Amino acid sequence: MTLGFRPMTALALVTLLSACSDGMDFDLRGGIGGGVDTTDAALKATGTRPEPDDRGILSYPSYQVAVAKRGDTLADVAARVGLPADELGKYNGIRPSDALRRGEIVALPRRVAEPSIGADGTGPIRPPSGVDVTTLASNAIDRAPDTARRNGSAAATGAEPVRHKVARGETAFTIARLYNVSPRALSEWNALDKDFSIREGQFLLIPVSTQTAARTIEPATTPPGSGSLTPVPPSAATPLPAETPEPRTAAKPDVKPDKPVADIGQSKTTTGGSMSMPVPGSIIREYNPGTNPGIDISASPGTPVSAAASGSVISVSKKTDGASFIIVRHPDNVNTVYLNVADIGVNVGDAVSRGQQIGRVAPGDVGFLHFEVRKGLDSTDPMSYLR
Repeated sequence: MTLGFRPMTALALVTLLSACSDGMDFDLRGGIGGGVDTTDAALKATGTRPEPDDRGILSYPSYQVAVAKRGDTLADVAARVGLPADELGKYNGIRPSDALRRGEIVALPRRVAEPSIGADGTGPIRPPSGVDVTTLASNAIDRAPDTARRNGSAAATGAEPVRHKVARGETAFTIARLYNVSPRALSEWNALDKDFSIREGQFLLIPVSTQTAARTIEPATTPPGSGSLTPVPPSAATPLPAETPEPRTAAKPDVKPDKPVADIGQSKTTTGGSMSMPVPGSIIREYNPGTNPGIDISASPGTPVSAAASGSVISVSKKTDGASFIIVRHPDNVNTVYLNVADIGVNVGDAVSRGQQIGRVAPGDVGFLHFEVRKGLDSTDPMSYLR
């Protein structure tokens, strides 16, 4: 049986969970703890995009892209790089007459002449490990700020960024999270508009992190202890003190037992058999990792859909194909997803109890409910929770 929907992908779920506002970890970094932890922020820091040559071309060993100038159309870029406008437009999913934003990336379907005047060098940008260090040193003086981008003699260096082709349903935010970069950095590298708009078939350069760039050259290291004097050992000629002070005994704190706190489910674990079927019916499509991240339960349109376990609603939305869904968060970072739902009776932030009606099965030729259980972002077999 073929159902007219696609199960929710992990990437789509990242977007949905990141949009919630009830204590979810927006950056998916885990708990920060009591103090401010800037480790992940440092790891996600990105450098600036290299400057193109006078034609607007950025050349890497694996590919080339063109950077649009102010007022450019795709046809202008095609003429400047020496490619047919129709070929360039088809490759990027836009028309030759379409206007481009200043700094927008246009992928080249095939290589053209390597960078010319105005570029860092005459060849593609390569990792520093593949560059002659002697050449770099001899040109260090010539690469002063006022002439750095005009001498054309030094080899251009830098890590090659990933070139991502936008698929249907992706957003700048899902792509940024996919590659663990900030949406702002993705926007700056690709000159996105203020709404971070992207289109299907568009090519994006994924910003290179400063950590990645730093790892391209391994600094010379010396063995531990080399170059330092060996410390003089303590002398045995000096006698020990005449009396050894008695060790201090720590006073036992006056510990008072904690007051009992009502257990409202916050300490309970969501384990096997702790959930109930969201709708009565038979399983018409079983869980299959990579193909079906949940189960499909046969149910007539209009059948009430109940929460499988107590929790809080963190998302009520629609997919790109119009199918409505609900996500409920439970203890232990467990989330349940209910897809193909209509007449939704809950809102984001509502607390729901196990068995409470949250909507009805949507109308359609085949009545069913798609149900998922996710531990964080990873799908798990719902039957292990329902049995």
